[in-house]
Amino acid sequence: MNESSAMQTLPAIRRPLSPRNQFLIATGIIALAAVIEWAMGRIPISKSGRIMLWVGDPKSSELSQQIADWYSFSHILHGFLFYGAIRLISRRKWSPAFCLLLAVFVEAAWEVFENTSFCINRYRAVTASQDYFGDSILNSMSDILFAIFGYILARHIPVWLTVACIVVIEVGLLLAIRDNLTLNILMLIHPIQSIKHWQMAV
Repeated sequence: MNESSAMQTLPAIRRPLSPRNQFLIATGIIALAAVIEWAMGRIPISKSGRIMLWVGDPKSSELSQQIADWYSFSHILHGFLFYGAIRLISRRKWSPAFCLLLAVFVEAAWEVFENTSFCINRYRAVTASQDYFGDSILNSMSDILFAIFGYILARHIPVWLTVACIVVIEVGLLLAIRDNLTLNILMLIHPIQSIKHWQMAV
């Protein structure tokens, strides 16, 4: 297959999308994730019926139900990591629009998986989040938007500043709630009881 044929086969990868089409596709991906979560039985908003901008209490029943909480910072890190991984894989051959949409798709797919019974039960069994029963759709969609923000931010700031932000966020979360993205991944993949007991001793 010559280069001309490849361009016709995969136009989104090599050719830029218009801002309007990029917005519509991203919105469609997010909306599809919301519909899937609705079909899975996720609630649109918190059972309390309230909509809050921020939840700061890590023990609150409103955690993972409102627009933002401490874990929103972890989703910003998702965006950082997606940007780095996609840039490495694509070797700058894919269009910026396609790369962003790929990041949106991956984050949306993660949000759907995170709210499956399998993943919820895994969180409850091996992490300190024993009262976790899944996200509200509002929180889940907000998490996707935070990841998009992180991706766009990483695209526009120097690498050293991105790394500094990662360190600050991870250390800050560790001090604030005894949890962060690194520990979250570690505990899901290879639970360590001593860490779990430390996290729960608040």
